[in-house]
Amino acid sequence: MYGVCGCCGALRPRYKRLVDNIFPEDPEDGLVKTNMEKLTFYALSAPEKLDRIGAYLSERLIRDVGRHRYGYVCIAMEALDQLLMACHCQSINLFVESFLKMVAKLLESEKPNLQILGTNSFVKFANIEEDTPSYHRSYDFFVSRFSEMCHSGHEDLEIKTKIRMSGIKGLQGVVRKTVNDELQANIWDPQHMDKIVPSLLFNLQHVEEAESRSPSPLQAPEKEKEIPAELAERCLRELLGRAAFGNIKNAIKPVLVHLDNHSLWEPKVFAIRCFKIIMYSIQPQHSHLVIQQLLSHLDANSRSAATVRAGIVEVLSEAAVIAATGSVGPTVLEMFNTLLRQLRLSIDYALTGSYDGAISLGTKIIKEHEERMFQEAVIKTIGSFASTLPTYQRSEVILFIMSKVPLPSLHHPMEMGRTGENRNRLTQIMLLKSLLQVSTGFQCNNMMSALPSNFLDRLLSTALMEDAEIRLFVLEILISFIDRHGNRHKFSTISTLSDISVLKLKVDKCSRQDTIFMKKHSQQLYRHIYLSCKEEANIQQHYEALYGLLALISIELANEEVVVDLIRLVLAVQDMAQVNEENLPVYNRCALYALGAAYLNLISQLTTVPAFCQHIHEVIESRKKEAPYMLPEDVFVERPRLSQNLDGVVIEFLFRQSKISEVLGGSGYNADRLCLPYIPQLTDEDRLSKRKSIGETISLQVEVESRNSPEKEERVPAEEITYETLKKAIVDSVAVEEQERERRRQVVEKFQKAPFEEIAAHCGARASLLQSKLNQIFEITIRPPPSPSGTITAAYGQPQNHSIPVYEMKFPDLCVY
Repeated sequence: MYGVCGCCGALRPRYKRLVDNIFPEDPEDGLVKTNMEKLTFYALSAPEKLDRIGAYLSERLIRDVGRHRYGYVCIAMEALDQLLMACHCQSINLFVESFLKMVAKLLESEKPNLQILGTNSFVKFANIEEDTPSYHRSYDFFVSRFSEMCHSGHEDLEIKTKIRMSGIKGLQGVVRKTVNDELQANIWDPQHMDKIVPSLLFNLQHVEEAESRSPSPLQAPEKEKEIPAELAERCLRELLGRAAFGNIKNAIKPVLVHLDNHSLWEPKVFAIRCFKIIMYSIQPQHSHLVIQQLLSHLDANSRSAATVRAGIVEVLSEAAVIAATGSVGPTVLEMFNTLLRQLRLSIDYALTGSYDGAISLGTKIIKEHEERMFQEAVIKTIGSFASTLPTYQRSEVILFIMSKVPLPSLHHPMEMGRTGENRNRLTQIMLLKSLLQVSTGFQCNNMMSALPSNFLDRLLSTALMEDAEIRLFVLEILISFIDRHGNRHKFSTISTLSDISVLKLKVDKCSRQDTIFMKKHSQQLYRHIYLSCKEEANIQQHYEALYGLLALISIELANEEVVVDLIRLVLAVQDMAQVNEENLPVYNRCALYALGAAYLNLISQLTTVPAFCQHIHEVIESRKKEAPYMLPEDVFVERPRLSQNLDGVVIEFLFRQSKISEVLGGSGYNADRLCLPYIPQLTDEDRLSKRKSIGETISLQVEVESRNSPEKEERVPAEEITYETLKKAIVDSVAVEEQERERRRQVVEKFQKAPFEEIAAHCGARASLLQSKLNQIFEITIRPPPSPSGTITAAYGQPQNHSIPVYEMKFPDLCVY
């Protein structure tokens, strides 16, 4: 019976007759539209027949593909597309299965036109929103096939472009169809992402090839639409924009692997472009996940070539700046910790010459200039990212970096590298460079929070180290913190301007917080400035930094007391150059004279005291006529003009402390304090200095004296505590309280009944006693440590203890080990 129905068309099922009627005798005539409308009406009227219609169309299409009747194939796909667009019933799932089977058949064909035809049908299907979910549908084949089309290498450039475009559109369709449907196959699985993302990046990578084509003017608009790179970029942005929190990692990892496999970190242009697309496409709250992926990838490539690591760091810099505008989350300190760790590893690699710490056969030799390039990239990244952070996070980063700076210890000798350079020294320099990058442009109204005590102590301790480069970095860092109004560049050169108004300085009144800061830390700052001036290794940059630091303290943090102390400090520097106890070279002495002249010229015009300005002006004019080697215009130049004899400097060339205290005292400044010469405090320890700390010296001297003392008290055995002892202590305490209460009563009665003269004499005697005790305490604390060599007589006839270095002291035999 079935055979008879198959031979006789009138007895065939109606859906088959309707399907057959849409095909014309000549395929070039195209789809029979009237018959297609009948088929569509039948499918809508009898939705239960839709799956059979699809199966029959699929059967005809497969047969036509096998017979190479491609005209009928196109007609069948057009009919399927129209049925899909028209029907949204519950039975469409079975029809879709037949449709996807036909699309897969076309994609398997070797004919580019059939591949493109199948892709276009799939894209139309992807844009349809289905009313009913599908639990068993799979798109694995389509992901693989479309990814393969994205890598097409067809000989014909135009056909290759069309195939790649179709592949990208197909992937875009798969993403749209599955990304928001939890019942569909999970497109975010690594097995799918490892195919989709590299395919898109491959076409992004070949944007230059597409742009190199020069189409004719008439075809230009059409060709512009056929650039695979632009479509790939749009598809990648859409994919990342749909990524949820838990899917970011699976989407980013294939990007990193692709850049590794194709060695795209070294030019770094394409890598930066990719991550800019990523950072601007994902949701802002997911930015820190990308940063974490990059940090982990940097750690994983810690033994890769320096150029590769530098490329990753550059990409990280660009991504971090974009992420900072959104939400960086808890990755701030993690990022800086990773970068600082990579900085230390790079220093080790540069010193040892290999990644394993030892050079052997097969070991990859490291190029030092590439490691230096990587280190500069890390420092630049630290600075660029820190500049985008809010003030509170920036302060935390500053403290974090400073805590990583290695401090030299007398008990732990420094390790030496291959070139003889100190590993810790290089680490200190790199970390201070990073700190300088972070502090540049740092704005904080409260200096107490900008320079907390623990940070300032560590920073200033490094200012007294032997290495001139480290000391210069410390001065630059201090200047960056103190300069809050952008006045630093105005003091880049040292000069004695007759009118500082041309500098257009921005000056604000010293705030209460700044006053508290200076009361707490001013002597510490002055002391380190004074000791920095004594260094023989100072060059012009050091004196420029010292001048800038003095000038900025005067502008940002100065009140009357600070101005007085700064003037005393600079006059002490002048005395240092004149007396020359440190045996400084001629250039250093001339530089100190010039530094003092430039600063006093500035501070005199800032204080606007006419007599003070006149005295400074007179000394500067005298130097211009007869001693130009004591002015910055002749010292701080490429070829300084120096004097060979600075021992006989006449008083007219010097700024006199007595004259300055006289003129400033008449204007309300503390004349008594101005008359006192500045002596740096020697009570705090130079923990990180090249010098022996004063605290160690004093403790050592005390220990020596105690050992040499002939009077040694014997240790008294502890008294045995019994019940009677406790009882006696309680009774005695009660008696003491009664005596104290009686004494207070007598004092109150005395002040109530005694004559005024008697009370005044009694208080005066107590005040004198208190003052004598305070004088004794000050003498003990301020006095330099005692010297085994005895005392010398000061210029004012008073005996003073003369402190000598520890290594020159003569210790008794008991101290020799």
